[in-house]
Amino acid sequence: MTVLILTSDEDVTADMVVLRLHETGAPVVRLDPADLTSGVALSGEYIQGVYRGHVSVGGRLVSVNGLRSIWVRRPGVAAARAAQPTTWLTEESSQALYGMLRGTDARWMNHPDAARRARHKPWQLRLAQRSGLPVPATLITTFPQAAREFAERFPDLVVKPVSGAHPQEPPRAVPTSRVAPDTDFAAVAFGPTLLQRRVAKRADIRLTAVGDRLLAARKAVAPDADPNDVDVRFAPSTSTWAPVDVPPRVGAAVLTYLKEAELAYGAFDFAEDGDGIWWFLECNQSGQFGFVEMDTEQPIAHSIAEWLAHGAEPGRTYVNGARRATS
Repeated sequence: MTVLILTSDEDVTADMVVLRLHETGAPVVRLDPADLTSGVALSGEYIQGVYRGHVSVGGRLVSVNGLRSIWVRRPGVAAARAAQPTTWLTEESSQALYGMLRGTDARWMNHPDAARRARHKPWQLRLAQRSGLPVPATLITTFPQAAREFAERFPDLVVKPVSGAHPQEPPRAVPTSRVAPDTDFAAVAFGPTLLQRRVAKRADIRLTAVGDRLLAARKAVAPDADPNDVDVRFAPSTSTWAPVDVPPRVGAAVLTYLKEAELAYGAFDFAEDGDGIWWFLECNQSGQFGFVEMDTEQPIAHSIAEWLAHGAEPGRTYVNGARRATS
């Protein structure tokens, strides 16, 4: 049976998994929904209680019913590269493709419905709390007075976007920034603002979850680091990521989070404080992992390929790369 990967052609991270999938011998098809009607074609029929569907990619015809798994990595907007792209064509193409795929018995990493829900940061924070993960004090508000009162209770704050989107250039990331002590917060009234107690961290943690396999990496913060450099993506650093064991309580909470979120993959970001507590910051349901694997040599791509090609072994979980019985 075939593994279908929905992502863009420029996705180098997906290339790592494709290489591992070839090693397993599993047939792989890579498709970017942006190419629909221009290099990608589809067809589905529903006759007398029977469903048959096919997609054609680069001249290769694949049975939708023959899909083992579907990895929704970073697909483009449906029909974006059509000869005459329109909003209508995008909606029609998206409905057709994802609607057909939803009718299969394939396993998803991650299902589009679960992934869409998992992107909501307020939802993430509440689920993390319920799952048993420590969450820094957080406020999301459009009330300036609420922001001022929150700042009085927690004087050392950071501000970050609720969605992560950039207002002018969507492909760009918006850094988490430290809030100045004399901030007035009047601008909060013009859009939802996420304020969070700054964790005086000694390290950043990236925990990559693939099914029940949990692989964590740690990047130490230099003792003389500027406290205003709070975002690991933008902070200058000479440290590299190194493998680290997952504390048992964190591992159990992460597995609960994944189960409740119905996610097969998640990239969890934590801030480790001076007491060794891992504070939950967010979970990216399609987060990058290549930079971690390059530094740590952790088998993340291999784990994803194994999940897509074979699935998890029933009754087993993997923490820190070691297999353990869950029964």
